[in-house]
Amino acid sequence: MDIINKTFIDEDKINGLISKNLKSTTESKEKINEILNKALKAQGLTLEESAVLLNIEDDETLEKLFKTAKIVKEKIYGKRIVIFAPLYASNVCTNNCVYCAFRMDNKNIKRTVLTPEEVVEETKALMRMGHKRILLLTGEDYHATGLDYLQEIMERIYKAKELNGEIRRINVNIAPLSVEDFKRLNTFEIGTYSLFQETYRKETYVEMHPSGRKANYEWRLEAMDRALEAGLNDIGIGPLFGLTDYKFETLATLMHSEHLDKKFGVGPHTISVPRIEPAEGAELSKNPPAQMSDKEFKKLVSVIRLAVPYTGLILSTRETPQMRREVIELGVSQISAASQTNPGGYHVHKDAVSQFEAGDTRSLEEMVVELCEHGFLPSFCTSCYRLGRVGKNFMEHAKTGHIHTFCQPNALSTFKEYLEDYGSEKTKEIGNALIKRQLEEITDEKMKELTKNNIQKISEGKRDLYI
Repeated sequence: MDIINKTFIDEDKINGLISKNLKSTTESKEKINEILNKALKAQGLTLEESAVLLNIEDDETLEKLFKTAKIVKEKIYGKRIVIFAPLYASNVCTNNCVYCAFRMDNKNIKRTVLTPEEVVEETKALMRMGHKRILLLTGEDYHATGLDYLQEIMERIYKAKELNGEIRRINVNIAPLSVEDFKRLNTFEIGTYSLFQETYRKETYVEMHPSGRKANYEWRLEAMDRALEAGLNDIGIGPLFGLTDYKFETLATLMHSEHLDKKFGVGPHTISVPRIEPAEGAELSKNPPAQMSDKEFKKLVSVIRLAVPYTGLILSTRETPQMRREVIELGVSQISAASQTNPGGYHVHKDAVSQFEAGDTRSLEEMVVELCEHGFLPSFCTSCYRLGRVGKNFMEHAKTGHIHTFCQPNALSTFKEYLEDYGSEKTKEIGNALIKRQLEEITDEKMKELTKNNIQKISEGKRDLYI
């Protein structure tokens, strides 16, 4: 039976763009060069232009694509990499996603909903590492982990302290809500609300989500419209790559982004690019129907960066250390570090089943050192959320590249905090050398002086200073 899709995701258009001009010709290479030159202006690309880039196959042209993505990423975000960690509060779920360990029919795992006290213990474990920003996740059960529960644990997280540690911003990934419930969620001091469509191809979506409220394609797809209608400022989207053709998913993600930007004047604050990894009790995850190569993964990351240069690109610990090193160069601006994907995984229930297998199990400090060694600036900054640089205001700064004016100084300040409170002597030596070099790159003399003063105050014991 044919499944009709009557949403803003135009599958016929996407399929048509993918099939057009697949063969590499002299003419198409000239067109590619024109598109890459346009992309260097960091003003974004059309769907048609993005499709042309996704059809690149030869290594020489791919290298041009990767080089362009790196230039644009640094033009908007500099060498900053924002660091966060996920905190799973439950694995109770009423959906039956065939690729997920938390699916309802998986009888091989113990179901857990952390108590508020256990959530605080998990939070303190993250604070002891040095984390300042978390992504709070729950299984999709509207009763076991509803808004009352979420409000209580968020209040507890914000109040929790451990030495100099604190969580300054909670981003949230929970089941899609009604407009009224999104309005209530918006009173909880959340940062970004994230929700993944998993797959934008409706026929595939129906196959992968056989039961539960998540089986309703439109309810999930239109969640971000409801969230923005309810007054939320920042939202994060993304597919789960591996369920269907990566070119389709990439263009559909960009189409979703375009829809939100046109309708609300606010595109996605973040786009995540997770690939399916093996999950216990989910056989499909061990042999994904549309597995892609690493080269194809690097290509789609680069295309997204050029198409929506203002959007933060998030990379999780699903990827191996080597792959993370490579795609950070191409457009990723946020990464998770030292992640546990099971409720209680940091302290309370270390033996609980994870949602999926992680490819990168390094500690936060190991990740920080590697970033420094490659010239990247680890950032624990949350200032934009707290100063109102969110939603349209953030987009105005990001689309013009002016966000760099604030982000580099604040990244340096928060990194100095991390070094003072958590860094080993070796890490401090490497990190302070990086701070010194990056300070000299600030061209605005007044901003440079403000930043130097903040860093000095942090050395003297002050905390949470930002511009």
